[in-house]
Formats: sequence, C-alpha cells, structure tokens
Amino acid sequence: MKILIAGGAGYIGSHTVQELILDGYDVTVFDNFSTGKRDFLPSVRIFEGDLMDKKSIEEAFDKTDFDAVLHFASLIEVGESYANPSKYYTHNLFSSLNLLDVMLKKGVNKFIFSSSAAVYGNPETSPISEDHPLRPINPYGQTKYFVEKILEDYDRAHDLKFISLRYFNASGADPEGQRGEVHNPETHLIPNILLFLLDKRDSFFLYGTDFPTPDGSAVRDYIHVKDLAKAHVLALKRLSLKPESEFINLGTNKGYSVLEIIDKVEQITGKPVRYTTSPRRLGDPPVLLASKDKAERLLGWTLEYSDIETIIQTAWNWHSKL
Repeated sequence: MKILIAGGAGYIGSHTVQELILDGYDVTVFDNFSTGKRDFLPSVRIFEGDLMDKKSIEEAFDKTDFDAVLHFASLIEVGESYANPSKYYTHNLFSSLNLLDVMLKKGVNKFIFSSSAAVYGNPETSPISEDHPLRPINPYGQTKYFVEKILEDYDRAHDLKFISLRYFNASGADPEGQRGEVHNPETHLIPNILLFLLDKRDSFFLYGTDFPTPDGSAVRDYIHVKDLAKAHVLALKRLSLKPESEFINLGTNKGYSVLEIIDKVEQITGKPVRYTTSPRRLGDPPVLLASKDKAERLLGWTLEYSDIETIIQTAWNWHSKL
C-alpha cells in the first residue's frame, strides 16, 4: 500500500513512519517542517508542502496514487490554544478540510486521524471509554472534536472510512535513539523534568497540589510513542481489511501522578528533582485515564514499551544524547 503521512516528520509521525516502513508500506511524508525534523526520518520519499495550501496537497497526490492517508499535522499546545484560539481553529480545521477534500477528489477514502483525549474534557468516569460524553474544555480539544464530527459527515456523504485515534499522554523515545521528543516550547511533563535535570531549564514547576487525588497532584495515563506508532499500523490494517469507521482510545488503563513521575525520574536518573509549586493550569482535569479495551479488541494491540520505567529511561537516554 502507498501511504501519505501528513506531519510525518514530527514526534509521533516519524515513529509511525518507521513502523510502517518496517512493515513493508510505501511511505511518502508530507510536511512543511515548521516543527518536524528531517533528521527523524529514515530513508523515505518526502514532499515539502503545507496543508493550508490545497494546491501543494494536490501536487503531492498527482505524483503518487495513494491508498490511504494518516494525518498528524495539527497544532497541539493547549495553553496557546487558549491564548490564540483563532490560530487553532483556522489551522486545525482548514488543514484537515483541505486534506480531506483533495483525498475525495483523487478517490482516496481511507483515513487515520491523530485525535486526542482532550475531546472528553473533564471525565465523568475513569478509565474513559470511547462512549464517554464528548465535552472538550479548551480550544485545542474543540478542534479535534470538530474534525471528528467532520469525519462522521464525510463518511455519511462520501463513504470516507476513518479511524480516529484518541491519544492520551505520548511519552518516551525510540529505544535505538534515532528520534524522540523535541517541542518548542516544550509543555509535556516528563521531558520538562529531564531538561531541568540537564540544565536546559532554569526551573521546574509542579502545577497544582490540591487535586482530588491521593497525593494532590494530577494523574495521567502515559503511553510510549513506539506503542502509539504500532497502533497506527494496526489501525491501517484493520481499515484495509474491514472498512468501518471507528473512534479508538490509545492509553494504558493505568495512571501516575506528577509526584509519582518525579519519584520515578529520581530513581532512574539518580538526580534529585527540585520543583516549585504553582497553581493549577486552566482546564487541567484531576485524572485522565484511558480504557484500552477497544484497542485491544479491534486492533489486537498490545503494549510492549509503556511501563513507566521504559518510558522515562528511553526519554532520559534521548535527552542526554542531545
């Protein structure tokens, strides 16, 4: 199969590119390299373009007859989405619409979407299953929610078949050290702790000590990026064999608090983590845990790298190397 991966040079996209190539797929990466890294990519066909420019998408499709598309190219910073919602609504919605419209024009009807646990908002139950009400509480989450609604409408109107994968906390790095997490700004917990220990950050803030959790800090579900990438390959295989649209969580069904992560980091690195407490951030739920039952049942997905020790160790190896 010939696959187009939009945003394939990013953190999760590049890991997925590697997994697809290892599985024998013919991969083309479409990226504007505003945040993606060429160094993350194995030997692969690259088309430099922007999803906000429909003409450049059409040029990529003119060069290859694609069988399916994976879409990773979204803006992802929750804090920035609060400060600049127009940027998020404009980019995340129009880039997706442009890509979908070119797909339909070219007769491609298989689509894997990079969604988010942010579509759920503040959870009513835990762990969260896919039938939980969708009530996003920030502009970033709203954009993922709206794209999912667009996909449902395109399925009804155009027979576009999709699997929307709702990520929880992507973490860790390639065990072989070829690619890892690099964001600017970096907002994710584990890399921020590690960058602080490596003197790449002046301070580390613990946001919120009064959550209704056992130790007062927020609890999250951390999934290794390599397991996340493997789920995309399995989703693509399912969509090829059984073209039915689905929404599927990708998490581990297990959570760790911020203070527990700090303790694990100290154990693995041998370095003390000195932090400054700060008030909760806007829109932070106390607990976010995914039910992985549907992913296991429909995709045959199993976790190989998502124990918290492997996540932190591979991330520490990656950031130390950098």
